[in-house]
Amino acid sequence: MNHIAHFAINTDDVESTRAFYEAVFGWNFKAYGPPGFYQIHTGSEPVALLGVLQARRALAPGIQTRGFECTIAVASLDRTEALLRAQGAKIVLERSTIPQVGHLLFFEDPGGNFVGAIEFDRSSD
Repeated sequence: MNHIAHFAINTDDVESTRAFYEAVFGWNFKAYGPPGFYQIHTGSEPVALLGVLQARRALAPGIQTRGFECTIAVASLDRTEALLRAQGAKIVLERSTIPQVGHLLFFEDPGGNFVGAIEFDRSSD
């Protein structure tokens, strides 16, 4: 019962950040409540979230991570990286492989948030 049921993307430019996530991940946004506030629909399948507790780190040189870190599971990291670059996203942590887990990178969204994208691959070395 004690699971994460909500996440928020904070930004100074709601509309450009909304367009970014629509273009890269195909998410749908529905106006909800006050102006500039949207519900995010990331897909139709319920997915369990996997959380970790870890020592604070710098995903970009000299910038310590603050707040919760979010990583989005993707079917193809190659395709996602191409979409990120096409949308002008800055890759802050280049692709790396986590053995027996998959391939991961971190990018900066239009709101300045650092977000991960991971392609799970249990056979990765």
